[in-house]
Amino acid sequence: MRQALRVRTVVAVLGAVLLAGCSGTPAPGPADPHNSGAADGPWRAWVTSLSPQEASGTCGATEHQVVCSTAPDGLVGRSRVTGAVTWTVAGGGGGGKNGGLVVDAADERAVTSGGRVLRTADLRTGTAAWTHRLPSGRSYTGTGAASGVVYALDTRSGRSGDGADVALGAFRASDGATLWHRAVDADPGEGIAAFGGRVYTTDGAQVTARDARTGDAVATSPPGTTCPHLVSGGRYLVCTGSPVSAEDTFPPPRRLDPATLRPLRTAAGTGMRPARGLISSDGVLMLYEDSAEDPGAGAWTAYDLEHPRRLWSYATTTEEGGLAGGRFVTLTPGNDTSRGRVISIDLHTGPDGAGAAAPRLSAPYPQTRSGEHPALIVPGGGSGHVVVEPRTHRALRSVRLP
Repeated sequence: MRQALRVRTVVAVLGAVLLAGCSGTPAPGPADPHNSGAADGPWRAWVTSLSPQEASGTCGATEHQVVCSTAPDGLVGRSRVTGAVTWTVAGGGGGGKNGGLVVDAADERAVTSGGRVLRTADLRTGTAAWTHRLPSGRSYTGTGAASGVVYALDTRSGRSGDGADVALGAFRASDGATLWHRAVDADPGEGIAAFGGRVYTTDGAQVTARDARTGDAVATSPPGTTCPHLVSGGRYLVCTGSPVSAEDTFPPPRRLDPATLRPLRTAAGTGMRPARGLISSDGVLMLYEDSAEDPGAGAWTAYDLEHPRRLWSYATTTEEGGLAGGRFVTLTPGNDTSRGRVISIDLHTGPDGAGAAAPRLSAPYPQTRSGEHPALIVPGGGSGHVVVEPRTHRALRSVRLP
């Protein structure tokens, strides 16, 4: 799950300058029965401001539209052509913090949670799909989705760590029918990995794999395999140190066999704090490894999981990144002459690639300045664009993928 830095607007005049030329947030129009965010034309470059409700949540995207969650448990869809609001699914009202967002293009669902409520929207129609509510005293802490199933971790409100009384629920994505809900040994803040008909959780040390249909445990990692944090992508599963750890030393990245959860040979790590990981479909692990003593002085490092070796590193000051078209996409360092740009790097040749594999830079934009603490959203598919979300003066900017 993305660890978003929340920075509020302090100087209204500066915000107005940074967002000059932005469109406002228009009233939502009627949902298109085929795809409310996709049927009005190809993906284009645009910039728009975010409503206060969206600014309190998280944004994601498919190749057809942008989706944002709103506090405490609402959802908003935006056009890929203009960035304008095309649909809304209202939350339950009242206060409370939004619990994050999962946008599952394959199952045509957007999933968000807030406190006791798990809410989904139909991405095709832009309408509410289904909602689940926990009993009093319990809260959702993490969500995931894969292969027609939505997963959600929940625990007793206010509890974390050992004895947190954690449960994992599985719901059919189409109609919300409960497939199973059972107590699990899991860290409620470490999220969920799901692929290949299985769902994986970790309790900070041991990983457990469960059958997606029944919830039965089918494998556990062997003793001595430390796994504070799970990273997944394609058909790959990797253990790393926890991005929220306050330690000075961290376990090296370790690839696991998804079937048996036995460790496989993996290239040696750098020893730095692993802040975020992504895995490509052909087995390149991108790991942002930060300095524990000087946060922000880190680098994205590429590891080949199939032929265990370290490929290359790109020193930068942000853990924001994504994968698109065989390339890694991130933001240039805030302390470099190229700052304030989106950069794409060939996954296998890295920043020293030449010709068609050479790095590519976008133009600089106000929203991509490091002082805006921008998040990076990669729609994927054939969109040919990325979306930048500045978190100081909240907005969205669609940028052509460099």
